[in-house]
Amino acid sequence: MNQATDLYPAVLATSYRMAFTVGEHSAGHMRRILRMFLTRWELDHLADPATLALTELVANVVRHVSGRRCSVLILREPYGLRVEVADGTPGPVRAKAACPLDAGGRGLVLVEAVTDRWGVDERADGKTVWFECDG
Repeated sequence: MNQATDLYPAVLATSYRMAFTVGEHSAGHMRRILRMFLTRWELDHLADPATLALTELVANVVRHVSGRRCSVLILREPYGLRVEVADGTPGPVRAKAACPLDAGGRGLVLVEAVTDRWGVDERADGKTVWFECDG
Protein backbone atom coordinates (compact mmCIF):
# COMPACT_ATOMS: atom_id res chain seq x y z
CA MET A 1 0.00 0.00 0.00
CA ASN A 2 1.26 3.46 -0.86
CA GLN A 3 1.24 6.18 1.78
CA ALA A 4 1.46 9.94 1.43
CA THR A 5 2.39 12.45 4.07
CA ASP A 6 -0.34 14.62 5.50
CA LEU A 7 -1.17 17.27 2.96
CA TYR A 8 -0.75 20.36 5.12
CA PRO A 9 0.11 23.44 3.04
CA ALA A 10 2.98 24.48 5.36
CA VAL A 11 4.69 21.11 4.91
CA LEU A 12 4.14 21.08 1.16
CA ALA A 13 5.77 24.47 0.92
CA THR A 14 9.20 22.86 1.32
CA SER A 15 8.92 19.05 1.20
CA TYR A 16 6.98 16.00 0.15
CA ARG A 17 7.48 12.38 1.24
CA MET A 18 5.74 9.29 -0.06
CA ALA A 19 6.28 5.55 0.47
CA PHE A 20 5.73 3.32 -2.55
CA THR A 21 5.70 -0.23 -3.72
CA VAL A 22 7.05 0.52 -7.17
CA GLY A 23 6.43 -1.14 -10.50
CA GLU A 24 7.30 -0.51 -14.09
CA HIS A 25 4.99 2.53 -14.37
CA SER A 26 5.72 4.14 -11.00
CA ALA A 27 8.45 6.42 -12.31
CA GLY A 28 5.91 8.22 -14.52
CA HIS A 29 3.69 8.99 -11.54
CA MET A 30 6.67 10.19 -9.50
CA ARG A 31 7.85 12.41 -12.37
CA ARG A 32 4.45 14.12 -12.45
CA ILE A 33 4.56 14.71 -8.69
CA LEU A 34 8.10 16.10 -8.92
CA ARG A 35 7.17 18.41 -11.82
CA MET A 36 4.18 19.69 -9.84
CA PHE A 37 6.41 20.69 -6.93
CA LEU A 38 9.08 22.18 -9.17
CA THR A 39 6.39 24.34 -10.78
CA ARG A 40 5.02 25.37 -7.37
CA TRP A 41 8.55 26.25 -6.19
CA GLU A 42 9.36 28.11 -9.43
CA LEU A 43 12.14 25.64 -10.24
CA ASP A 44 10.67 24.46 -13.56
CA HIS A 45 14.09 24.76 -15.20
CA LEU A 46 15.25 21.78 -13.11
CA ALA A 47 12.47 19.50 -14.37
CA ASP A 48 14.40 17.67 -17.10
CA PRO A 49 17.51 16.72 -15.11
CA ALA A 50 15.57 16.05 -11.90
CA THR A 51 12.94 13.83 -13.49
CA LEU A 52 15.60 11.87 -15.40
CA ALA A 53 17.58 11.31 -12.20
CA LEU A 54 14.46 10.29 -10.25
CA THR A 55 13.49 7.87 -13.02
CA GLU A 56 16.89 6.19 -12.81
CA LEU A 57 16.74 5.83 -9.03
CA VAL A 58 13.24 4.35 -9.17
CA ALA A 59 14.34 1.95 -11.93
CA ASN A 60 17.12 0.74 -9.63
CA VAL A 61 14.56 -0.02 -6.92
CA VAL A 62 12.45 -1.97 -9.43
CA ARG A 63 15.49 -3.97 -10.58
CA HIS A 64 17.42 -4.49 -7.36
CA VAL A 65 15.19 -4.19 -4.26
CA SER A 66 13.30 -7.22 -3.03
CA GLY A 67 9.65 -6.29 -2.53
CA ARG A 68 10.17 -3.05 -4.49
CA ARG A 69 9.44 -0.84 -1.46
CA CYS A 70 10.95 2.63 -1.25
CA SER A 71 10.25 6.09 0.02
CA VAL A 72 10.80 9.26 -1.95
CA LEU A 73 11.56 12.61 -0.33
CA ILE A 74 11.44 15.81 -2.39
CA LEU A 75 12.96 18.83 -0.63
CA ARG A 76 13.03 22.49 -1.57
CA GLU A 77 16.40 23.73 -0.36
CA PRO A 78 17.78 27.29 -0.33
CA TYR A 79 20.18 26.33 -3.15
CA GLY A 80 17.59 24.40 -5.20
CA LEU A 81 16.35 20.82 -4.97
CA ARG A 82 17.23 17.61 -3.14
CA VAL A 83 15.56 14.27 -3.89
CA GLU A 84 16.11 11.11 -1.83
CA VAL A 85 15.07 7.54 -2.62
CA ALA A 86 15.41 5.20 0.37
CA ASP A 87 14.99 1.43 0.43
CA GLY A 88 15.48 -1.43 2.85
CA THR A 89 18.19 -3.30 0.94
CA PRO A 90 21.68 -2.74 2.30
CA GLY A 91 24.67 -2.88 0.02
CA PRO A 92 27.01 -0.70 -1.95
CA VAL A 93 25.86 1.53 -4.77
CA ARG A 94 28.27 2.99 -7.30
CA ALA A 95 28.24 4.54 -10.73
CA LYS A 96 30.07 2.44 -13.28
CA ALA A 97 30.48 2.74 -16.99
CA ALA A 98 28.66 -0.08 -18.76
CA CYS A 99 30.12 -1.85 -21.74
CA PRO A 100 28.68 -0.63 -25.07
CA LEU A 101 26.68 -3.84 -25.57
CA ASP A 102 25.26 -4.02 -22.04
CA ALA A 103 21.49 -3.59 -21.84
CA GLY A 104 21.70 -1.62 -18.60
CA GLY A 105 24.09 -0.31 -16.00
CA ARG A 106 24.14 3.36 -16.96
CA GLY A 107 21.59 4.77 -14.51
CA LEU A 108 23.89 6.22 -11.88
CA VAL A 109 26.27 7.49 -14.55
CA LEU A 110 23.31 9.44 -15.93
CA VAL A 111 22.39 10.70 -12.46
CA GLU A 112 25.96 11.90 -12.02
CA ALA A 113 25.92 13.61 -15.43
CA VAL A 114 22.64 15.55 -15.04
CA THR A 115 22.76 16.58 -11.36
CA ASP A 116 25.08 18.84 -9.41
CA ARG A 117 25.71 16.29 -6.66
CA TRP A 118 24.62 12.78 -5.78
CA GLY A 119 25.52 10.22 -3.17
CA VAL A 120 24.53 7.29 -1.03
CA ASP A 121 23.92 7.18 2.70
CA GLU A 122 24.25 3.56 3.78
CA ARG A 123 22.56 2.13 6.87
CA ALA A 124 22.48 -1.35 8.38
CA ASP A 125 18.86 -1.69 7.27
CA GLY A 126 19.15 -0.17 3.80
CA LYS A 127 20.32 2.92 1.99
CA THR A 128 19.28 6.32 0.72
CA VAL A 129 20.41 7.42 -2.72
CA TRP A 130 20.09 11.16 -3.20
CA PHE A 131 20.79 13.90 -5.71
CA GLU A 132 20.81 17.66 -5.67
CA CYS A 133 20.22 20.21 -8.42
CA ASP A 134 21.17 23.83 -7.92
CA GLY A 135 18.46 26.29 -8.77
